[in-house]
Amino acid sequence: MIAEKTLVEELQSKETQSRAFEVLVDTYKQRLYWHIRRIVLNHDDADDVLQNTFIKVYKNIGGFKGDSKLFSWMYRIATNEALSFLKSKSKKLGISDGELQDNMINNLQADVYFEGDDIQLNLQKAIATLPEKQKLVFNMKYFEELKYEKMSEILGTSVGALKASYHLAVKKIEEYLKDD
Repeated sequence: MIAEKTLVEELQSKETQSRAFEVLVDTYKQRLYWHIRRIVLNHDDADDVLQNTFIKVYKNIGGFKGDSKLFSWMYRIATNEALSFLKSKSKKLGISDGELQDNMINNLQADVYFEGDDIQLNLQKAIATLPEKQKLVFNMKYFEELKYEKMSEILGTSVGALKASYHLAVKKIEEYLKDD
């Protein structure tokens, strides 16, 4: 794997940009796809958001200062793109964010790309009941196994607040699954 500093330099140079961008996409597309997919739940939507994320990364790489890791920066863009996508989708459909979440969960069973069983479906339903921030923190910690320090860099939130969000999310999920 190419060193991050070198990759950023190549991305910011017109001569090497397109080859470096291919390396960037190949290196990060799968991790970003699954992060986005856990937010938007639908495969086709996740593909669209992933494409928008890479377009934004491509357009804005010149302004990347290296204050955070490249992946953290792209993760933040992917998160914002996914959340914006959901907001505009609920607006377009003329329904609340909660109704959109319910629709997405109901459609998950019909999604040919969803390979989960009933337990995984119930977990997704439980996660869907969480407030946005807790949902993000839970997905990042539980599924992606990110450290709190990394999440703090991505989300711009203190480690203590992230730990509290995760703890609350776990409690709510346990309650939901107990009642189900």
